[in-house]
Amino acid sequence: MARNGLGFALRHARRELRGGARRLGGYMLAIALGVAALVAINSFRANALRSVTAEARGLLGADLRWSSNRPFPDSVQWVLDSIGRSGRRVTHVTSTISVAIAANGRSRLSQLRAVEGVYPFYGERTTEPAGAWGSWTGLRAIVEPSLLEDLGVRVGDSITLGHTRLLIAAVATDLPAELSFQNALGPRIYLARAALDSAGVLSFGSLARFAAYIEEPDAAALERLVDRNHDLLTRSQVNFETAAEQAEDLATALDAMGRFLGLVGLTALLLGGLGVASAVNVFVRERRDTIAVLRCLGASRGAAFTAYLLQALALGLAGATVGALLGIGLQFLLPTVLGAAIPFPVRVAVEYRVALTGMLLGAWVSVVFALLPLLAVRAITPLRALRQDVEEGRAWWRDPWHWLVLAVLLASLAALATWQTQRLGVALLFTAAILAGLLVLWGSAALLIRLVRRFFPHRASYPVRQGIANLFRPRNQTTVVTMSVGFGVFLIAAMWVVQGSLLGWLDVDDRRTQPNLVAFDVQPDQLPDVRARFEARARYTTELTPIVTARVLAVKGVPVAELLATRQDPRIEPWALRREYRHTYRAALKSSEQLVAGQWWREDATPGGLARVSAEQDVARSLGVDVGDRITWDVQGVPVESVITSLRRVDWARFETNFFFVFEPGPLAAAPQTWVALARVDSADSRRELQRDIVTAHPNVSVLDIASVTATLEGIIARVALAVRFMAGFSVIGGLVVLAAAIAAGRAARARELGLLRTLGARDRQVRRILLTEYAALGSLAGVTGVLLGGLAGGLLVHFFFELPLRLPWVTLTALALAAAAIAVLMGVALSRGALRQPPLVTLRENTG
Repeated sequence: MARNGLGFALRHARRELRGGARRLGGYMLAIALGVAALVAINSFRANALRSVTAEARGLLGADLRWSSNRPFPDSVQWVLDSIGRSGRRVTHVTSTISVAIAANGRSRLSQLRAVEGVYPFYGERTTEPAGAWGSWTGLRAIVEPSLLEDLGVRVGDSITLGHTRLLIAAVATDLPAELSFQNALGPRIYLARAALDSAGVLSFGSLARFAAYIEEPDAAALERLVDRNHDLLTRSQVNFETAAEQAEDLATALDAMGRFLGLVGLTALLLGGLGVASAVNVFVRERRDTIAVLRCLGASRGAAFTAYLLQALALGLAGATVGALLGIGLQFLLPTVLGAAIPFPVRVAVEYRVALTGMLLGAWVSVVFALLPLLAVRAITPLRALRQDVEEGRAWWRDPWHWLVLAVLLASLAALATWQTQRLGVALLFTAAILAGLLVLWGSAALLIRLVRRFFPHRASYPVRQGIANLFRPRNQTTVVTMSVGFGVFLIAAMWVVQGSLLGWLDVDDRRTQPNLVAFDVQPDQLPDVRARFEARARYTTELTPIVTARVLAVKGVPVAELLATRQDPRIEPWALRREYRHTYRAALKSSEQLVAGQWWREDATPGGLARVSAEQDVARSLGVDVGDRITWDVQGVPVESVITSLRRVDWARFETNFFFVFEPGPLAAAPQTWVALARVDSADSRRELQRDIVTAHPNVSVLDIASVTATLEGIIARVALAVRFMAGFSVIGGLVVLAAAIAAGRAARARELGLLRTLGARDRQVRRILLTEYAALGSLAGVTGVLLGGLAGGLLVHFFFELPLRLPWVTLTALALAAAAIAVLMGVALSRGALRQPPLVTLRENTG
């Protein structure tokens, strides 16, 4: 019978699978978990992107939106009137914020949406009671359900906005969520524009947004409309966005989030690959005699190698198939896990292409990671069947096949990361991070082995000495336990560090000196009263800051229109020329600012000639200016010439009134301006009372409780972090599966050792202490190393990506390390119990061969 062809390899692989499947099944489960994670997140991402495309018009409510932070100029309004006369619907919506006050005294900062006309053009808004939407007349309001809960009111009750009392006519039950900062400010209230005007909440400098929603279902006509008015809208500082563009932006954000979560899932698959490599290595060692006999019977090295490679492929494909089916089921859970992070309903459908791709990837990872240990099959000679101590092969670093397989493995890892992220740089960084983490974990295990050998505790009790000795015995499990448990701990720890730093930055209540209440749009004549009300309850002196709005007229003597048309200076970014700036003036630097170039003016300096101004370094770079350059400003219709005398670095992460440009006192003192007041009020009840009192006296003033806003943002961040930990959980579970399989793979050798110990007189209690010592050391090493790696990786992300101060959650990280040690002990002891249940003689007979 031929023993060198593919037929022999297939037959032998089938025979080996009967016993090998039980030995390698645990590792195939790890592959299944990795494939499940990839299939689940990539299927959900595909579903979300399809839903965005389908709901594009419904999300915007129109085909086109024009918006500005000030009323449209006449030139833009004439175009809108012309569009309306052509038969297309045009609806104006004015958005601002104010405090809604109930009759019971409770108040809530809310978003006001004043609608003039039909809105939305696409999609329906359901209300309770039904049919209330669209009637924008009188002093009536339609509110979000959360407002009723916050104020303790119901439909039919009244709320007060500024000078006006509104009847709650209905509750909108299906308003689309919004991906914007305003969405965190409070519930939405829809009302008529006339009701908004009567409330008196709009005045000069108010934080308002003016939008026009336009109907144009014909795609070609819509494109012509945008192109025809592009220059006019740009000159008028009016933003414009089509439904398709909004959907594309949203899809890009969702795609990025999905690909990031996919990377977390990919790590679970790679951990399964490591488990396969470890399992195949143990399996090949145990089958060396069988392979030697096959070689004696005429089987070639290639045929033997192919047989075991086919076995790894079959088991990998089986695990990947199970994982794909599991991933299809899990994708239905992700909308619930992500929750508020997704601003629209996602229609879940099975993505067969994604499932098939996941199966192929799982099989490929199984084969690639199995190749290195399988190379040992090539070195087994027929002579081993006669002599057990025969030297097999040469050192691995001298074998070109090992280097080739290593190159294929690294290339596969980089290719998988590139496929998942679609960005080569990110993929290479991810690959380097994974390799660095695994090398550190492997190095930690190797270092532990060397240290316990060199500093062996000879004076310790016998169970402790024996447990420590197990760390460096032949076929020890130190490396596999450290890498499998430590890698999962590493991922979870990194996510906790990032989340803890983000939430710590948002937690203004935790920073006792930071302001947590801010009043916008305070007019000069209202300033004394607002200041007095703040200082009556504030813990620290109220900070008052003037704000003057302005636009750039010219840079270094060149008008903005010419700069935009000719792009003569490529350093200048168009957004920096077009935007409206909010300036302030003061005599000194703040604690959140640092001078990096030029000189600050003296307090006793007398303004004369050009107005001196300090620029934030990044916006100065975007405008192509430096110290000594001039900028001409349009300050409410009055040109003001200024010269840059210094550049500043600003810590935007601090909750303070920071600005791109700060003028010296004097030049802007007489300009139309509003004021911002910041204070620290510790009591939540006092903040609510202060909000209510100020808004009642001055309806145009918007009083923002930063603590309540950040609570909403914290919820969103926590939801996204939960999704990340959900995906990282696959790596954790995969690591536990690899750990359990590693322990099970060495069960025979471990049972023999325990049987010998019991034969020599060791009691069951001593054996348990030996196991406890060994796995406690392994789990502690894995937990501590994983936490340190996670803390380092999370710290780097916080510092370089989020640019925030690092806040390490020591309690959580310590608990995570202790949990890793406890899990290792529980699994190690539990999987070794079988050897303690039967007499030592039976154990020795069963494991002698």
